[in-house]
Amino acid sequence: MPLSEALHRFRGDGVDLAASTFAAVEEPAGIVLLLHGGGQTRHSWQRTGQRLAEQGWLVHALDLRGHGGSDWAPDGDYTTAAHARDVAAVAGGLSEPPVLIGASLGGMASLLAQSADADLARALVLVDIAPKAQPEGLAKIHDFMARGIEGFDSLDDALAAVVAYNPNRRRTPRVEGLRKNLRERDGRWYWHWDPRILSQRENSLAAAGTRERTARLAAQRISVPTLLVRGAQSDVVGEDAVADLLSLIPTARHVEVAGAGHMVSGDDNDVLSVGIAEFCASLLRPGVT
Repeated sequence: MPLSEALHRFRGDGVDLAASTFAAVEEPAGIVLLLHGGGQTRHSWQRTGQRLAEQGWLVHALDLRGHGGSDWAPDGDYTTAAHARDVAAVAGGLSEPPVLIGASLGGMASLLAQSADADLARALVLVDIAPKAQPEGLAKIHDFMARGIEGFDSLDDALAAVVAYNPNRRRTPRVEGLRKNLRERDGRWYWHWDPRILSQRENSLAAAGTRERTARLAAQRISVPTLLVRGAQSDVVGEDAVADLLSLIPTARHVEVAGAGHMVSGDDNDVLSVGIAEFCASLLRPGVT
């Protein structure tokens, strides 16, 4: 069976969610849910989805609510709790517990969803996200997203903004790739996410302490195999945050992606894909549950 990619829709908590589904075998080894970070879309997982499918997994890369092809929340609820409810609704409706793989916001939503239901997933991968986050890195993300609300004159201007956010990334992004994450309106290009995400009070920098306490409590309830992937140049997850997470989740292990910042899936998708693929393969080995 050749590698296939198809568009599907799943029902979240009151919203419909778009997903790219990758498959390459008739009888998959299991199911993987890929969840992107805030301001991204499912397309940031393209190569990871393909690689995992080629290794025998059925892969669904979701657009979070308010992002990409998914519904915008009618009530403007973009709290992490709302995203977690979406994850729980999608994962709970599958034929078997999936491996939850989430970057940044997608990872935190997965953490909260799994903590609320120990049987939801068979394993958890957190990509550059942990309960303890560095304020400077969070502020940088917020500023980057806020500057894009007014749109860009051209795709090249959007590309320049992405490069400026992380000038040290090893692979320069391409305009063709950005086109999937932007939409043209009245001669300007806008990121394909709901601007109300930034006005959500619980997502503010001032609420970081509350989010950390909630995430720490959630992490203490995780019992499934867990992998933390940190970008070696991350300004969001520091080494102290890694040590903290490993102490909170006894089942967790940790790998780093050299040359990558917080947006690991965009900075070095190939290296990230290898690390995740190796972790997922370990779930299939005898004696590993």
